[in-house]
Amino acid sequence: MSRRRSPLFLARRSYRRRRLRDAARLLPVFGAFLFLLPILWEPAATDQRDTAPDGVYLFAVWAVLILVAAGMSRGLKAEALEDGAEAGDPPEGGAG
Repeated sequence: MSRRRSPLFLARRSYRRRRLRDAARLLPVFGAFLFLLPILWEPAATDQRDTAPDGVYLFAVWAVLILVAAGMSRGLKAEALEDGAEAGDPPEGGAG
């Protein structure tokens, strides 16, 4: 009574594509957390909050998020082209 089963593990390429899409979906949530993180920082020894380090931090996080999103978009675009979609086609399952 042996049944033919599908493989237990996914192919490496398919697994990486899914994880890249998952990471792209979570990037805005992670970015929002990083943007809100300075609220939790304790002020220095003074009563007033020093906003200069917070501003530098926010711009640095913003720049890093842009670079990460650009890298992910290149990977997702290459994935779409490998799957046979044209560069101008909307992604599958999208609204529209």
